Amino acid sequence: MNSSSGAHAAEPGSGPAGAPPGAEPGPAVEIRDLHVRRGRTTVFDGIDVEIPRGAIVGLLGPSGCGKTTLMRAIVGAQKLRSGTVRVFGETAGSRPLRRVVAYGTQGAAVYGDLTVRQNVRYFGALVGASRAAAERLIERVGLGEQAEQLVASLSGGQVTRVSLAVALVGEPRLLVLDEPTVGLDPVIRADLWDLFAGLARQGITMLVSSHVMDEALHCDRLLLMRDGRIVADTTPDRLLAETGARDPEAAFLALVAPERAAGGRPAQDPPADRAEAGR
Repeated sequence: MNSSSGAHAAEPGSGPAGAPPGAEPGPAVEIRDLHVRRGRTTVFDGIDVEIPRGAIVGLLGPSGCGKTTLMRAIVGAQKLRSGTVRVFGETAGSRPLRRVVAYGTQGAAVYGDLTVRQNVRYFGALVGASRAAAERLIERVGLGEQAEQLVASLSGGQVTRVSLAVALVGEPRLLVLDEPTVGLDPVIRADLWDLFAGLARQGITMLVSSHVMDEALHCDRLLLMRDGRIVADTTPDRLLAETGARDPEAAFLALVAPERAAGGRPAQDPPADRAEAGR
């Protein structure tokens, strides 16, 4: 999982009295009429969505449905054809957000030949974080006993925690994680979701993608995607109640059943998106 919280200090935002991004009321993310194309393929054809502050929001759907493209748009790494994406009132990807937003992509980008401590200190130095702050983060993600181990010697779940520490070192207010639990066993996944819940309780907004529908139960809010569309913006309890399903996967299938019966096209991002997403 690549992690980036930016290498420049944040500038004052455009809010009242020069308040930094994230200090003003309103949603963490506001997307209006988003259109994205990849080559000749339309990925999004007018998406509207808001993400509330301080919540764990699950972005769920099958591989290739557009989750990674939406996350890239939110962090300002995706070219838009039209529409607006605002994060804490600022244009996505703008300079005031560089330490406010952290993005963890699929695949680790921490250094395997450095220790846990060296990695967190290095990335912390890029954003002006102190060594003491790096030490606190190592403990916060549960790697205090592994601080002097080389990252290459760690388990997959531990490497994910190193990447998470690196993402948090700039003290972001929005943490965007692209399938951080992929390939991990159920116990490690549960531990990570407990960690995400703790971050949300501290006021960090979490946007976490997954193609494992059962992970919906760990979220406060759900955005379910298919074929580049938001097919549901709901909560876990409401999703199950409205569909009458026993579990999130059955609920998702119930939501898309009408279009599947009508011969709707299979979920598929353009090849470039699949390559970037590692799917």
